[in-house]
Amino acid sequence: MNEKDLLEELIKVSEEDSSLTPKQAKILQAAIETFAEKGYASTSTSEIANKAGVAEGTIFRHYKTKKDLLLSIVSPVVTKFAIPFFADRFVQDVFENKTNESYEELLRTLLMNRFEFVNRNTTLLRILLQEVSLHKEIQELFQKNFLEKVYPKFVEVIEEYQNKGEISKDIRVDTAIRLMMTTLIGFIITRFIIMPDVEWDDEYEIEQTITFIRKGLR
Repeated sequence: MNEKDLLEELIKVSEEDSSLTPKQAKILQAAIETFAEKGYASTSTSEIANKAGVAEGTIFRHYKTKKDLLLSIVSPVVTKFAIPFFADRFVQDVFENKTNESYEELLRTLLMNRFEFVNRNTTLLRILLQEVSLHKEIQELFQKNFLEKVYPKFVEVIEEYQNKGEISKDIRVDTAIRLMMTTLIGFIITRFIIMPDVEWDDEYEIEQTITFIRKGLR
């Protein structure tokens, strides 16, 4: 997915609440590119304006502060991209997938689902990772989506596979979720954000990650 595709997705999200003007669309696209490249703190509104081909004052007519501009990008990302990341479509694709007859199959579905998602949306993920630790509003959006939508499903499936003997009952459910998610997310972040230019054998790495989690929780 390229920047044009990402912008079209953001515009599509915003249509439910308001209609973006052509200048707002240019500002958002410029902000996405610049925040991803330099980070929020190191980006000036004058740089965004220059990249968007608009006067700096135009930005402040649409967005009162630079933080408002960041949140106008991140909020749709969280509610339209991260909700599929952490919510309805994710739950449907992973936890309600009838082909997952074993814990190993669930892990493979989970990892491949997120691997493909991040592969398509690396630029926006980079922005989120840079800013989520700095802005309480973004943290709260993530926490709300995860705790309300995804966590109960995780508990349900962990208990199911504990009862089937595929996950040890000696491991607390919340601990099993944490160990599983930190391993999966750690692999994906390393693959796409920290070391994207390394020559990866994705199929091998995915299978080894699945085996590591499966054996570790037995």
